[in-house]
Amino acid sequence: MAITVKNRRVGIAPRKVRQVCDLVRGQKASEALKTLRFCEKKEIAIVLTKLINSGLAIAADSEKYDMDNLVVGTIKADEGPTLKRIQPRAQGRAFRINKRTSHITVELKEE
Repeated sequence: MAITVKNRRVGIAPRKVRQVCDLVRGQKASEALKTLRFCEKKEIAIVLTKLINSGLAIAADSEKYDMDNLVVGTIKADEGPTLKRIQPRAQGRAFRINKRTSHITVELKEE
């Protein structure tokens, strides 16, 4: 049985989040946290670290899981709602800016 933790409507584009998700997929939870600590994309790494720590806290409370054998099984970033904004341009024109959001799902399972 796996632990699923979700964070919805994160204000980061899913394409950027997927790059960091690929780094930690399949690693042990402790190794994934170490990898995220030194990741260059700090804002995304902080969000993913909080999600993994939340999953570990759930595992510690339930006492069904061995904390040393938890692995980041499935980690994905789906597209959330897009906020549409307008930026004024020359001669009265308006350009659209799409501010994309993500739904991040982390699943921790026992090895």
